[in-house]
Amino acid sequence: MSKSIIIIGAGMGGMAAGVYGQMNGFKTRIYEMHHLPGGQCTSWKRKGYTFDVCIHHLMGCSQKTGINRIWGELGAMPRELVYTKEMVSVVSPEGKMFCDYYDPDLLSQHLKEISPDDSKVIDEYINGIKTFGGVDLWGSMMLGNILDIVKIMPKVLKTLKWFKPTMADFAQRFKNPFLRKAFPLLVYSMPEAPFAVHLARHGSGYAKDIAWPVGASAEFAASIAKHYEKLGGKIYYQKKVARILTQNSKAVGVEFLDGSREYADIVISNADGRKTLQDLLEGKYLDKKLEEYCKEPKGETNWAVHVFLGVDRDLSNEPSSLVMLLDQPVIIAGHEHHSLEMQLYGFDKTMAPDNKGVIKAELVGSYSYWKELASDKALYDAEKEKVASQVIDILEGYFHGIKDQVEVVDVPTLLTWERFMGGTHGFANIPNKKADIIGSLFKNEEMLVPGLDNFYFVGAWSTSAGALFVNALSGKKAIQYICKKERQKFIINKV
Repeated sequence: MSKSIIIIGAGMGGMAAGVYGQMNGFKTRIYEMHHLPGGQCTSWKRKGYTFDVCIHHLMGCSQKTGINRIWGELGAMPRELVYTKEMVSVVSPEGKMFCDYYDPDLLSQHLKEISPDDSKVIDEYINGIKTFGGVDLWGSMMLGNILDIVKIMPKVLKTLKWFKPTMADFAQRFKNPFLRKAFPLLVYSMPEAPFAVHLARHGSGYAKDIAWPVGASAEFAASIAKHYEKLGGKIYYQKKVARILTQNSKAVGVEFLDGSREYADIVISNADGRKTLQDLLEGKYLDKKLEEYCKEPKGETNWAVHVFLGVDRDLSNEPSSLVMLLDQPVIIAGHEHHSLEMQLYGFDKTMAPDNKGVIKAELVGSYSYWKELASDKALYDAEKEKVASQVIDILEGYFHGIKDQVEVVDVPTLLTWERFMGGTHGFANIPNKKADIIGSLFKNEEMLVPGLDNFYFVGAWSTSAGALFVNALSGKKAIQYICKKERQKFIINKV
């Protein structure tokens, strides 16, 4: 008899576990607290504008790569895509623009026009991009067998020198002061990001493996949910799990808020790890490592507070992603900002009414700051309005006249994501530990809870990553692990 699996949460990892579970003969069902699938992979409409919180640069858009194979297995590909010329652009307070083009030859020419004196370091940068461009690094490491990995090792070895420096480290090699300020911000404004991650994304973009899915995140997630249901799976919406049932150190089912229960042979959680361990499992299986994971996230800065603007302005000729360097730091919601990062969706006409556009500004902030404000709704709402006003004032410096063109404003905060996701500390519900994306590709420990059988984590808690493809892979890995445990062959059975 086929074993049954209950999956908590229809996020990317949960839906992937459901799809691969159905393919391998398990009877799966997903319980989702919200009324739609996707979890953090979501978007919504406001007066004809679509606001997307999740996808920046979707990897796996080329049929030549391994990540694309995962999306195909999940029913998310093929689909209509839009390719942009650049990964991100940076503009100085004086209006000087640096466009980080995917095409290395165009990028080299552009950089040398900005700073001829930096030709040597520019050539080094371009060579790094081309080195990564010849390797399907993520696809081979995630999906290849030992022989496949051995085959790409000579190319991988050539990339190793780029894993040590950070974005900020490499930026210091430039003589040009504008480039020294711009380069640390090219990976989502994270100067501490490994330079190799930037080069790998660049290589993927040049290989046409990075694009934008027309229709935004909600439609992307919905296509996977549809594929899951076509395979015979069932998603139960607005069904919030209150407790995971255990017996003899085994997960045996779930209890809902109304007290009703459902039982299964296996339980998989795509929910927030802290909530799962501390509340759903009532703290019964917390060892020292998991207690450390569940501590408050390190540092007071969390991502992200978003300011969405629907504007009566054509953005089709603007960069797809733009970082504005500020001439003076600005305090927004208690946090000092020296730059403002945003996405401009002029490349996808489905995101806004004709000749109009959507801007998403992304800000870091303090969770405790917003948590304290939330005790007084009037103060909380007033601060959201103030944040939006500050962002619009900054944008006016580049998009002259935009103040009078704003038609819709929406400001989800860290507390919004806590409520929407049923999690903790905002958008990135990851363990309190150092991220190890490469390690997560090979290790199974983070999906398990010591002392509890027939239970598995998928999604951000098991991967410590925000990348969609990594979290989708976690669902596949969980079913592969279960198949191995059940002594059955793991199969891919497309509809």
